[in-house]
Amino acid sequence: MPMHYAIRLVAGIFVLASLALGYWVSPLWFLFTAFVAVNLIQSAFTHWCLMERILARLGLARPGEEIFTRASRPVGGPATTLEAGGTVRPAPRR
Repeated sequence: MPMHYAIRLVAGIFVLASLALGYWVSPLWFLFTAFVAVNLIQSAFTHWCLMERILARLGLARPGEEIFTRASRPVGGPATTLEAGGTVRPAPRR
């Protein structure tokens, strides 16, 4: 699943869960809904999203980026990643 779809999925789940918790448990859970909304708005302006960093750490690829593991690297050749715009560069060593 591409990163931008995963972020939308997580945001939707958080909003629905916090609305349900706010309705059935405590109205204070509506603050979590507001927190998600504020993060979505700030990420639109700053182009930085904490959820994107978390999902990247979990191994989800960003748009235009391929993730290579040791098993998927070509034998005898260096691993490369594809940048936006079609530029190929060596993958960073881990």
